[in-house]
This record gives sequence, C-alpha cells and structure tokens, in this order.
Amino acid sequence: MEYQKPTEDQIRRKLDPLEHKVTQQNGTEPPFQNRYWDNHQEGIYVDIVSGEPLFSSKDKFDSGTGWPSFTKPLNKENVSEKTDTSLNMSRTEVRSRIGDSHLGHLFPDGPQPAGLRYCINSAALRFIPKEQLTEQGYEQYLELFS
Repeated sequence: MEYQKPTEDQIRRKLDPLEHKVTQQNGTEPPFQNRYWDNHQEGIYVDIVSGEPLFSSKDKFDSGTGWPSFTKPLNKENVSEKTDTSLNMSRTEVRSRIGDSHLGHLFPDGPQPAGLRYCINSAALRFIPKEQLTEQGYEQYLELFS
C-alpha cells in the first residue's frame, strides 16, 4: 500500500476539529477522555491522516497517563522524531513520516528493556482490529497476532 499526505482541503473535510487541532496544529487531547487510552482490543493503530501503520496493540501498555502509550513503533521508518521546545521544556515530538501528523511525544520513562514511552494522542490515530486487517489492506500485520 502506498501512503500519501492528503491536501489541506481533503484533511479539513476528513478530520473533526479535535483531530485537526492535534495532527495539524500540534495540539493535545484531554487525558482519560479519548478513544483509545483504555482500548484492549488486538490490532494496529494507523495515522488518521495518511493511513501509515504506526503502532501495535502488542506494544501498548497502561502508563497511567490517560493517553495510549506504546513501547515502540510498529515500523520505525513510519515515525520521525523532532525536538520540541514549546511550553518552556525540551521534549521529543513524534510525527508520522509521510502524513507529517503530530502524534504525541516520546519519553524515557517506559518499561524495560528499552525504557521508552510513546505517549500518543488518540485523535491522531485510527484503530484497525485484527479481524479487519485484511479487509482494510493491512494483512501483512496479521502474523503479529497468531
């Protein structure tokens, strides 16, 4: 599957106001009041803008923060990291590579062995249950759940 970033007009038509604010304006959704912070289904999470595969439920954990947290990306090449110095602090911002969507931030306080926590906004994601992977064109990820 080939992924591409839609035009700004297409993005505005596709996303609701919160999804647009988070992905296109580096926003943050409220903790504990978002779609996936407490999702325990098996499947993958893709960029809501471009469809790029980003994270797997196999790498999701409860960080207690109220946002979906992952130990690693599904495909490292689908995420980029940038230094974020907003809010008078230095953090590592996580973005989708092709869609250039703001996803969230990366922190060094996750579980071992890597110790990483990808703290991601639900509004930047679309969840695809394992039962729908083939139907939605992500069949190569079925092997994760066998």
